[in-house]
Amino acid sequence: YHAIQAGMDMGIVNAGQLAVYDTIDPELREACEDVVNNREPKGGGTATERMLELAGRFKGTAGKEAQERVLAWRDWPVEQRISHALVNGITEFIDADTDDARRAAERPLHVIEGPLMAGMNVVGDLFGAGKMFLPQVVKSARVMKQAVAGLLPHMEAEKLANAASGIDNGERQTAGKILMATVKGDVHDIGKNIVGVVLACNNYEIIDLGVMVPAAKILQTARELKVDVIGLSGLITPSLDEMAHMAAEMEREGFDIPLLIGGATTSRVHTAVKIHPRYAKGQTVYVADASRAVGVVSALLSNEAKAGYVENVRAEYKKVADAHARSEADKQRLPLARARANAHKVDWTGYEPPKPSFLGLKVFEGWDLAELARYIDWTPFFQTWELKGRYPKILDDEDQGPAARQLFEDAQAMLAKIIAEKWFAPKGVIGFWPANTAGDDIRLFTDEARSHELATFFTLRQQLAKRDGKANVALSDFVAPVDSGKADYVGGFIVTAGIEEVTIAERFVRANDDYSSIMVKALADRFAEAFAERMHEKVRKEFWGYAPDENLAPDDLIGEPYRGIRPAPGYPAQPDHTEKATLFRLLDGERNAAVSLTESFAMWPGSSVSGIYLSHPESYYFGVAKVERDQVEDYARRKAMPLAEVERWLGPILNYVPARYAEAAE
Repeated sequence: YHAIQAGMDMGIVNAGQLAVYDTIDPELREACEDVVNNREPKGGGTATERMLELAGRFKGTAGKEAQERVLAWRDWPVEQRISHALVNGITEFIDADTDDARRAAERPLHVIEGPLMAGMNVVGDLFGAGKMFLPQVVKSARVMKQAVAGLLPHMEAEKLANAASGIDNGERQTAGKILMATVKGDVHDIGKNIVGVVLACNNYEIIDLGVMVPAAKILQTARELKVDVIGLSGLITPSLDEMAHMAAEMEREGFDIPLLIGGATTSRVHTAVKIHPRYAKGQTVYVADASRAVGVVSALLSNEAKAGYVENVRAEYKKVADAHARSEADKQRLPLARARANAHKVDWTGYEPPKPSFLGLKVFEGWDLAELARYIDWTPFFQTWELKGRYPKILDDEDQGPAARQLFEDAQAMLAKIIAEKWFAPKGVIGFWPANTAGDDIRLFTDEARSHELATFFTLRQQLAKRDGKANVALSDFVAPVDSGKADYVGGFIVTAGIEEVTIAERFVRANDDYSSIMVKALADRFAEAFAERMHEKVRKEFWGYAPDENLAPDDLIGEPYRGIRPAPGYPAQPDHTEKATLFRLLDGERNAAVSLTESFAMWPGSSVSGIYLSHPESYYFGVAKVERDQVEDYARRKAMPLAEVERWLGPILNYVPARYAEAAE
């Protein structure tokens, strides 16, 4: 603070321990300044002695005196109390403080536009400067929503009274109106909700249409409500094609407002190559995370900054697209026949595939939540909240540590409630079937006679030319071929944390508690993944039983050091989401696990995991990456699916421009 006053332009600080200057206890602050400025304390003695005395007192303070110090801010003026509550995420007193401010204000609206927005501006500044982290901002939003909810009845009463008297009520002035939606066929919304909270904290009005929203509804709502920006979110790869379609529809219907793109599968490259060119009248911008959203939106809605910002984005996207084209041109890919000739070679002669303990299906309900909690991988949980780092090291991170520890403490508190009160009801189903491969297809049979096919899992093969003798792999390489004479098997699974997360999250939203709503969804995701991990362990040791002596602690499983894999349709080893349809038919997922598929093959409820089990010791995870037209045409023939439909589902991995896109470009 004093260095800045003296002209310092830049400083290196521990943001996790940086207190707001005005919130430091006045006595402690004065003692600190005595040390920093090398001045004698007013009460005599040396600055060092005074600091040591205070340090011991503040560190050891307990009981009533500690409580008095903690609540000292309650004696501040109401505007400062509101700002303190917002910055620190304290809801305990906000109703009373907001009411005090309302009584002193001319209108209830002035409380929102005055002390509440002033406090949120502080939050926004601290977040933008890296002095607050996302979990803290979401807590601040919870305080803001609770305060506004308390003012709404008074605002409605004023509105009715003014209407009766013919007085213009006047509307709250916001920084802009933003429509947000998870695109058609996609059910995932945690990231979207977080971005909405951050933008709302910066005085943007958010219209959230929810999940699985068709393009027509998004555009109709945008036109009717005259929004300033549209933001699209999605997690699964089919959502990428839906976003590109949305951009083309905005172009066709004459929109020119900014289009924001975000979500786990989105990227700057995909936005620059596949979405940006379809929307020439407006500007498409990829938003990597919530911390960047405010800067992007403010630039796009600024009369002074917009033109320069858009020019820079377009120049950047041209460079990205050109670099991507050069990179892809430099990569050599093999014709499908040569890729197949370079398949992963397994010596089946000396290998006997293990037989599962049962064939058919096994359904599970009411799995112990406490047991599943032991299998939670916490690193992705912190990533959901945009805290980057691996657990448990992140708890001691120099910058993020304090925020991570507080978030983890809150998560543990909710986790205890989830377990004790059985908020979730996990369900799952697994199955095993006789199987052998024919080419790149995994054929499943009705019984051990293997004379009648039950279903086929179609796989895709890597086509990138490899060095050092590395294979061009497909999942079918890890299952014994029909002509090997070996009786092999394949398993499948669907597990879910349960539909209850949806109801609970909605309850928190109605209570203006976005923090808890996002928290419960994030924990539901962790339970689903933990369930998948625990089920796979049971499969290896018991249900399939090919690793009965495996002895790994839950934490050891995160690195997947065990034998066998559980690849999922829609992920790198099999990018085709439509293969889920076969898996769900085999397992009767809707009846046995209460999990269904959307039109884009997203699973509902969102906190669900599915995949197949492969047991061979040489099986491993890989990415198919880009594929050529010859494989796509062959794949379409094998699946008996129209080529255009296959190209739509495989859009993100095509190494060519499908005819329908080429015609549209012309």
